[in-house]
Amino acid sequence: MHSTIEAWLEELQNLVDEAAVSQKFQEWLDVQSRFHDYSHRNTLLIKRQCPEATRVAGYRTWQTEFDRHVTDGEQTIWIWAPIIAKQCPECENSSSYHEQSDCEYDETPPAEWSKGLVGFRPAPVFDVSQTEGEELPELNTAAEGDAAFLFPALREAASELNVSVSVVDPTGWSYGDANGICRQRPVDDQPTIELLDQDDPAALAGVLVHEYAHALLHAGVDDQIERTKREVEAEAVAYLVGRQFGLDTTGSAFYLAAWQDDETDALLERLGRISRTATEIVDAIEYDRNEHDPLV
Repeated sequence: MHSTIEAWLEELQNLVDEAAVSQKFQEWLDVQSRFHDYSHRNTLLIKRQCPEATRVAGYRTWQTEFDRHVTDGEQTIWIWAPIIAKQCPECENSSSYHEQSDCEYDETPPAEWSKGLVGFRPAPVFDVSQTEGEELPELNTAAEGDAAFLFPALREAASELNVSVSVVDPTGWSYGDANGICRQRPVDDQPTIELLDQDDPAALAGVLVHEYAHALLHAGVDDQIERTKREVEAEAVAYLVGRQFGLDTTGSAFYLAAWQDDETDALLERLGRISRTATEIVDAIEYDRNEHDPLV
């Protein structure tokens, strides 16, 4: 499973044609958009094994929770599943590994430790296309395809993301051809976003998502080369969040030349940052939808 991920990253590095690199990267983004609550490592594994997957679950889960069964002869999709167990407060290992380590923590007995993430294990799952049985329940897609309601939800998410947002009338806009800008407020370094007001709520939503990505990805990054590299990350985050909520992303293209000198570990960290940032924005929107019902 580790070698599968490494192979994909090496392919991305070795592709010379920019269009092919962009397409390969976008294929991963499309899978990530369908599994926004999965880690970037798991979506890479899903992409390599079943690129068209839309919903995965374990063999027993399909049977007990959805009254479906895996079709004979289907190939297993392997992903990493978290191991949750009582965890040493100091070395963060499970009790068995703690006993084998050099950690000397003994303030509380293992039976009193809190549970936490202590590792990962390979887990077999199957996509819905590999199963047969009862129809799946409809997913909640209230936000999809209705940007008129999406933009207010995005704007309300600003407080959860600790970002301030204002919409500026065209007569008072002083940033030229830009449709939005993000900068740090001098007083407290809080990211501040300004959007050029326009009649198209879908366009406003798309610009706001992109600026949210800048706010979360660029804060504290002063190196100009790294900021250039993170511009691609911001575009990717906007693409993921846009797809999650039904925004038109057909014009997206990703130019990864800025990443050409990155090693595979650095590329993997970029994918992780894209995944985490998109999830943070999506979760903030979901949080505000649940608390305030702006999409109802």
